Amino acid sequence: MPIRIEITRRNLMALTAAAALAPAGASAQGAYPNGQITFICAFPPGSGADVLVRYFADKFAKVAGQTVIVENKPGAAGNIAAQYTARAKPDGYTIYVHSGTSTAANMSLFKAPPIDVVKELQTTSFINKQAFMFVIAHDSPIKDLKELSAMLKEKGSDASYATAATSGKVLGEVYKQIAGVEPVEVNFKDANDSLNDMLSGAIDYGVHDPVFALSQAKEKRLRILASGSPVRLKSIPDVPTAKEQGYDIDQLGWWGSFVPKATPRPIVEKINALFNEILAQPDTVAFLGKFGGDVYIGTPDEGQELLAKTVEEWKTYVALAKIPQN
Repeated sequence: MPIRIEITRRNLMALTAAAALAPAGASAQGAYPNGQITFICAFPPGSGADVLVRYFADKFAKVAGQTVIVENKPGAAGNIAAQYTARAKPDGYTIYVHSGTSTAANMSLFKAPPIDVVKELQTTSFINKQAFMFVIAHDSPIKDLKELSAMLKEKGSDASYATAATSGKVLGEVYKQIAGVEPVEVNFKDANDSLNDMLSGAIDYGVHDPVFALSQAKEKRLRILASGSPVRLKSIPDVPTAKEQGYDIDQLGWWGSFVPKATPRPIVEKINALFNEILAQPDTVAFLGKFGGDVYIGTPDEGQELLAKTVEEWKTYVALAKIPQN
């Protein structure tokens, strides 16, 4: 019996010592976040996406009270970054900040996507929603989509339009089918590369991202005819939608944050709460507004549901626009 009592005392002493050393280990698991966090960016440093990711990394560090670093993992249209995130330890310390639309679209744009984004990623928050836009030279007499459609019907296949991104390609194709026009698509590596051709009239119009469209409209080089959003966005209330002009188009893109699928639910909820705290700040609303985006707040379940829905929608879009798989 004395021996058993001695062993019990030793065990208690060992447990007491272990508890004294535990804050950096076991107990920290229930106190997320409690360590350096890494935000993953799918584009190179200095890109528009990198600016957005670093903005939120700085904000997240302040509300979380932890260091947040950004790792750029560009390539394969975001697949490299998405796969890296999916394979990371599911502890909430690796967060992928990217376009949910593009993340979902890659399931159809690639013959063999490296991961199943719905099964291997968990959406933790929304960030913003924004739409691609129809633009035309500022001095063009065309004032809206109806006038553009009328002009395109007259020119037939002699008409042309510029794209530089998959979302623009899809929006342009959807418009063509609804309007019953047949302009020829001219794809550019970058939206800026199409500017001179649009200004000279060599290309009739463009379907481009909101950052490019708004900056060129501000300089009075281009004019925005419509956005692909089904409703006017709060950040750009003066930009009409294609839908209000009689074209049943709903091409609203969104950004969000993602973690590995196996991340514990309490951590997912905490990340959601921290992002929502950031999104409620007036300077964040203003920052996203400069990019033509509206703050988008929702739950992780709503985010995951939209991710799955977007995957299905893009199957149709890719087939409609006849986009070859990579």
